[in-house]
Amino acid sequence: MKDQVQNGMACGVCVKPGTFELETRPRPEVAPEGHRLVDIAAIGICGTDYHIFEGKHPFLNYPRVIGHELSGHLVDGPDAGQLVVVNPYLSCGKCRACRRGKPNCCSDIAVLGVHTDGGMCARIAVPQGNLYPAEGLTPVEAAMVEFLAIGAHAVARSGCGAGDRVMVTGAGPIGLGTALFARIAGAEVHLMDLSAKRLTAAAELFDFTAVHQPGDEILSGDLAEGFDVVFDATGNAGAIEAGFALVAHGGVTVLVSVVKENITFADSEFHKRESQIIGSRNALRGDFDRVIEAIRSGAVPTQQIASAVLPLSELPSQFANLAGDRDHVIKVLVTP
Repeated sequence: MKDQVQNGMACGVCVKPGTFELETRPRPEVAPEGHRLVDIAAIGICGTDYHIFEGKHPFLNYPRVIGHELSGHLVDGPDAGQLVVVNPYLSCGKCRACRRGKPNCCSDIAVLGVHTDGGMCARIAVPQGNLYPAEGLTPVEAAMVEFLAIGAHAVARSGCGAGDRVMVTGAGPIGLGTALFARIAGAEVHLMDLSAKRLTAAAELFDFTAVHQPGDEILSGDLAEGFDVVFDATGNAGAIEAGFALVAHGGVTVLVSVVKENITFADSEFHKRESQIIGSRNALRGDFDRVIEAIRSGAVPTQQIASAVLPLSELPSQFANLAGDRDHVIKVLVTP
């Protein structure tokens, strides 16, 4: 059988918690059936990658090539060279969720860079159906699409629109993406975070001036009746539970972040308000398409989102600093 790998390539590997190194691994030269080879152009670093580095991810085996926010160019075929966005959610296509058009919550899902090796390298093979054309975007912009699609999906799940008052708790990248797409949907958007630095950045870079910190007297004056939608992007059980009190009668809580703990709420308050609690996981093709169009149209200010672009060769010496400085960093991108 013909050897399917030929040249070596540098891969960004979390060897164990606290240790990120470059390893030389074979570069794939032949794609498996149904897959395409993609030369990676840019990789976004997200909270999941920091959690992997810190040893906080519950479903990960080390060592792992990280990287799931990916853009790249197709290697061969009539469309060789085309810029694409990689959807990193590898679904089975057979389970009930997949059969019902919800591959984002496939019961046997595998995510590149988490459950299987990712794209912090020069080239990977990806299922054809997980590659979306990114015409009109730069490689760095295309690498932002996946994380923004998570927020776009959460907004779509909520059903919010013009005239709705929205609170997004957690002003990290996922929260900011959610806030941007809630604003695009026409909602009045408020942000809450523990970090005054994050809130200042949200106001200065993205014009989110309705900002709050925990402990502020929020439910007073014009806001006394609460918020039609509360999105949680904190990853903190206490913050999620505190957020239920912010939901207006007839309102919705959308859990964008995930926590390992149990979440509790007062059933009497929940029923009195006829509340809804919605889980939002990953994103669908339509969410990716909406993000691509929003970037293309200028509705999403990608220049403000990209805090830094680093070559892969510098990442081992920078990773610990980036993980410890998330109040000052929105999105760091890496080029291989």
